[in-house]
Amino acid sequence: MTSRRAIEIAGYALFIAAILLAPLVLGEFWINRIAKYLVFGMLGVAICLSWGYAGILNLGQGLFFGIGAYMMAMSLKLASTTSQQAASDTPIPDFMFWNAEPGAEQELCCITKTSFLWIPFQNQWFGLVMAVLVPTLIATGLGAIVFRKRISGVFVSVIMLALVLLVRLLIINNQPLTNGFNGLTDLGSFTVGAVVFDNFSKATYYAVALALALSLIGARLLVETRAGMVLQAVRDDANRARYLGFDVPHYQTFFFAVSAAIAGVAGLLYVNVASFASPTFMDLSFSITMVVWAAVGGRQSLLGACIGAILINVMEAGMSETQALVESWRAIIGIVFIAVVLFLPRGLAGLAGDLIDAATRPRSDAAAKLQVTSNRGGA
Repeated sequence: MTSRRAIEIAGYALFIAAILLAPLVLGEFWINRIAKYLVFGMLGVAICLSWGYAGILNLGQGLFFGIGAYMMAMSLKLASTTSQQAASDTPIPDFMFWNAEPGAEQELCCITKTSFLWIPFQNQWFGLVMAVLVPTLIATGLGAIVFRKRISGVFVSVIMLALVLLVRLLIINNQPLTNGFNGLTDLGSFTVGAVVFDNFSKATYYAVALALALSLIGARLLVETRAGMVLQAVRDDANRARYLGFDVPHYQTFFFAVSAAIAGVAGLLYVNVASFASPTFMDLSFSITMVVWAAVGGRQSLLGACIGAILINVMEAGMSETQALVESWRAIIGIVFIAVVLFLPRGLAGLAGDLIDAATRPRSDAAAKLQVTSNRGGA
């Protein structure tokens, strides 16, 4: 094992140990806040996998995050005490009564009972599975069409931007079923047996931390497989990969779907941490912000993109809550991003890699010279 690889593995181990041990020294408020940051770290991993390794600049990652969030939120909304019971004990979200015309409550109940959109979500496990499955299927179907037609570069970004905007408008314009701009609030808690995943509980934090750890480890192992090596070759020169006989769309679609699945998991976890789902998750600015996180951390480093997402959100929270920076914190974040792009094109991970190389190279050179001297002495 090379020195650099050993240091990288140690970096992963230290990061995972840090997030798992954090609840031992933090109170409920900080446990909840850091859990949100860790969810954003998962989005950094998803962007890195799609952009850094697959070469697919997805400016609509909020689509998969938002769908995952809404799937989970629909189940938790029906589990909430604010959901009213119909004659057949079918829970109905409170906003459906608010949005109904006067005197139409009974008609609304009938519509809700026969609605394919809400009835299955009475089972919380259905919402959880759909939060992962739906983004993955959408990404797989979209990738099968886009990459088979050899659409790449900025055109993929434009397609994703248009798609996330379309879904956002569908959610907003169907207020009787989705509560429109207001989103889904007053949610219940996900429950497994006797364990209640309250948004301020350690159980919820550990669920997020373990999910992030598994995402990091799984993504790292995946990119080191033969498929991961082929994908990076596709990223560098797709035509050469085709010439060598590789099914380029197949690899691109697979990793695009994995990235969407990670974003869907991040969405469902965020709902458990924040207790709401909103169409703002599918704002274009939010999807673009995810790309900024990965660029700052290092788009070709899974751990770097993850840490970059966490650091940027910590900075945003700290500055937005500082009285002197309330009006200027967005400009400061923008300046930081511009500085990273100009002076650290490989992000913070690239800088860390250069420092590691500088620290280990002299030892390696000295060891090589010692080996040569020993060989000459033996001869």
